[in-house]
Amino acid sequence: MDGVLSASPLFAALDDEGARALRETLVEKHVLKGQTLFEEGEPGDRLYVILDGKVKLGHSSPDGRESLMAVLGPGEMFGELSLFDPGKRAATATALTDASVLELSNEQLMPWLAGRPEVAAALLQALARRIRRTNEAMADLVFSDVPGRVAKALMDLGEKFGTVTPEGLLVTHDMTQEEIAQLVGASRETVNKALADFTQRGWVRLESRQVVILDVERLRRRAR
Repeated sequence: MDGVLSASPLFAALDDEGARALRETLVEKHVLKGQTLFEEGEPGDRLYVILDGKVKLGHSSPDGRESLMAVLGPGEMFGELSLFDPGKRAATATALTDASVLELSNEQLMPWLAGRPEVAAALLQALARRIRRTNEAMADLVFSDVPGRVAKALMDLGEKFGTVTPEGLLVTHDMTQEEIAQLVGASRETVNKALADFTQRGWVRLESRQVVILDVERLRRRAR
């Protein structure tokens, strides 16, 4: 089984034979950067597992403002809530880069859940983690200042997408500064000011859709 899939909650609870059998039922789909997989408000009846690339989950307010709820990478799932509570999608999923995903419909998954309670338990744990992260993000909006939220976002992205280099942690986030602002719930100007401050202090170096975290410890402390 591919290492990316074995790390996914959907497959981690299965033995090799079960994982291979489930993999054969999934439909692989390739999407281009900017392509939408589903829109907020649409009926939802399937989950997705990312094989390659990045996908962003966004939400639009009634007045047209946009926020990013998460940026996901290989091995991560999204859309799983619809399997337990079919209904309207709570977010829009858009390919942040060219990406490959696997689709699993409610109809395909239910027989697996009925015969393998460990799979249901793994999916519920994944949902619980997603809810916990959402609660933490809401608390950050109330109790953390913008620089602290920016520092935390960079650290979180570093854990997912970072590569250790002689200079520091290279994080290829593939986001515009506007998208980073949407992720931390602040204006682009305020986020730019925080990033400029981090740069001046020697904590980070900004590059096109990348950042090199030069001082991980200081940035981590600022994120608390």
